[in-house]
Amino acid sequence: MELKIFLKERLWNKNSSLVQLLGLCPVLAMTTNSVNAIGLGITTTFVLTITNSIISLLKYFIPKDIRIPIYMIIVSSTVTCIEMLLHAYQFNLYQSLGIFIPLIVTNCIVVGRADCIAYKSSFLVSFLDGILIGLGSTFAMFIIGSIREILGSGTFLFGLNKIFNLFDSSFFFTLLNKKYTIILAILPPGGFLILGFTIAFKNYLDLNKKKCLKCFNSCKLKK
Repeated sequence: MELKIFLKERLWNKNSSLVQLLGLCPVLAMTTNSVNAIGLGITTTFVLTITNSIISLLKYFIPKDIRIPIYMIIVSSTVTCIEMLLHAYQFNLYQSLGIFIPLIVTNCIVVGRADCIAYKSSFLVSFLDGILIGLGSTFAMFIIGSIREILGSGTFLFGLNKIFNLFDSSFFFTLLNKKYTIILAILPPGGFLILGFTIAFKNYLDLNKKKCLKCFNSCKLKK
């Protein structure tokens, strides 16, 4: 039961993009396409997992007064290594993500989890926290990116070959004719609108679930 709560808190109840509203600059900038959203989400997940794990292992050696600068050194070193790996092995994805790879260093999610969780928790908790927070953010970006891509370009998973080399550049789904696309969806204002609608839909689901639970509990009491 505790594991279920641990998972739900990080993936849904405290989703960094839809609830805590952290790191929204890359979320809004890179979600014009579902593949770019997945790429940035996976990259951020790797950074979160690695930095959380390293900080958790070294927490007894990190002086409390200078912990933030040390976090930044660890985060920036990790991001640089991942950026170099992407440059070497996934160059197309590296080009698509561009400046938003090094900007992960300034993402408040990474430093926030390092200080709130990794510095105070065991290695296993820190490791799982990094993965789950990253996957929660990736899920949110994928949903927003998919909606924006379908409405704005009429395609889905365009450029999947940037992540998976098994596919070629012609592998994608065309869901809308170009005549029926809404260009606003892939522009910055459209990003804000779709993010707002996604948050509103999540809140609706949460409220609806609470109402159902209340009805269920009241029926139980009557019986």
